[in-house]
Amino acid sequence: MAEDEPARLGGEGKASRKRKKKRAPEADDAAETAKRLKRGPAVDLKSITDKKLKGKLRRVEGVIQASQKKAAKINEWLLPASAGTLEAEGVERTWNFKQESVVAAVDSTAAAKAFDLSLPELGPYSLTFSRNGRFMLMGGGKGHLALMDWQRSHLVCEVQVRETVRDVTFLHNETFWAAAQRKYVYIYDKRGLEVHCLRDHTDVHALDFLPHHFLLTSIGEHGVLRYQDTSTGHIIAQHKTRLGSCGVMRHNPHNAAVVLGHALGCVTMWTPNLTTPAVKMLCHKGPVTALAVDPGGNYLATAGADSHIKVWDLRKLQPLHSYFSYAPVTRMDISQRGLLAVGYGRKVQVWQDALRTKVQSPYMTHQLPAGVLHSFQFCPYEDVLGIGHSAGVSTMLVPGAGEPNFDSFVANPFQTVRQRQQQEVVALLDKLQPDTIVLDPDSVGRVRKEPAAVVQQRRAEEQAANAARLAASRRKAEDKEKMKGKNRPSRRHRKKQSNIIEDRKPTIKEKQKEEAARRKEAAEKKAENAIPEDAPRAVRRFYKQ
Repeated sequence: MAEDEPARLGGEGKASRKRKKKRAPEADDAAETAKRLKRGPAVDLKSITDKKLKGKLRRVEGVIQASQKKAAKINEWLLPASAGTLEAEGVERTWNFKQESVVAAVDSTAAAKAFDLSLPELGPYSLTFSRNGRFMLMGGGKGHLALMDWQRSHLVCEVQVRETVRDVTFLHNETFWAAAQRKYVYIYDKRGLEVHCLRDHTDVHALDFLPHHFLLTSIGEHGVLRYQDTSTGHIIAQHKTRLGSCGVMRHNPHNAAVVLGHALGCVTMWTPNLTTPAVKMLCHKGPVTALAVDPGGNYLATAGADSHIKVWDLRKLQPLHSYFSYAPVTRMDISQRGLLAVGYGRKVQVWQDALRTKVQSPYMTHQLPAGVLHSFQFCPYEDVLGIGHSAGVSTMLVPGAGEPNFDSFVANPFQTVRQRQQQEVVALLDKLQPDTIVLDPDSVGRVRKEPAAVVQQRRAEEQAANAARLAASRRKAEDKEKMKGKNRPSRRHRKKQSNIIEDRKPTIKEKQKEEAARRKEAAEKKAENAIPEDAPRAVRRFYKQ
């Protein structure tokens, strides 16, 4: 609107219009960025009379303005304002673009991220990415487990367990990962060596990991949700859902609540502290086949066997809008920037802005070259969607899916071994207790304000109790008989000494009695052995002395 005002109002001269033309668009962007980074209104120096204080504040304001300009310049190349997306021209639509066209249009580095791994004899594959998006973990249904640095096409480890693998997941980082096999859940390290066998987790269909609490969650054939602390090895909680077998599980990244989809069409949300679901809502008329949670924790997308996709507002637990699919959706995922991916059969669709508003057409579509879709997941900090199917593993380029600005304190895609070790120590020190998992995480640490009537009643009771105690003490002081000289220092000292002697009296009296009895006995014995006075001198020697 600012560029149209001179033409509409006609109030500016040629010189001003020339100056506007000479101004580079980069300068406008820098000014806009500096305005966005502005901390607020500056200090009003006119109202300050102290010259020393005014000069000091003026220098501080100059430093702040200079830092804002530098931050605006750095922000242009270090922190992009928005991620790139596909844009169609004229009557074209982005969902008509094929992956071959997208790969041909991007640079060689991005084009290398789109690949197909043909493994038809070991599928179907479940896959997941590490938190920093650097490593990919694959689990084949025929027992094939593999960990790879997919961006560098480097295979880290590979193992064949020779039994069914239903799901895989990373633990706190890429050095440890878990696999739900035919009967138990096994923990492996980055070399592919078996570290633990979790025999409490039996017949598991789905696995998930809560990174901030170091909790491994599982759900399976028996419908029992288990929480296991991977830092201590203890089972934190076991909840019987009483809703039958379950294989659809995700967690809410905002509050770490586990979300389950059941065969009766209902969705439940669980926390370790409650033996019953914190939230239970009926979402579909048939079994829930897939669900996904927005990274911000505001939206929930569910899909059922009734071929409906519904978007729910988790803040109000109400449905926003719904979509219809030609076949029941078997897998769903939401990217870091809110792109919704749905898949069924051999088809994958990506919808843009489908959570906040109801859109009419998808953003991108993709047809698998071979195999049937089994699982997929968006790669963090990358515009890539990893797809696991019955014929192997494939990746799909989705412009605008990943977050371009990563926080190295949360997840660093370029971290070294030393940084990974330090981050692991920091994560253990910052580990949250299971009691902190609640639906509203902002309530933790919040001071609950009591009603004014309750506070007023408590104050009145305290005042009444204090008044009664004061009156009783005064009454006791008045009833006490006052005697002159009873409290002088010498008397207090004698009383104190007498108290000490009284404490020792029982022992002293016992000793005195024993000593008197001993003396009496000695005197009697001496009296018995005494020489009579009338005894002759000749017989005195026969008496005992």
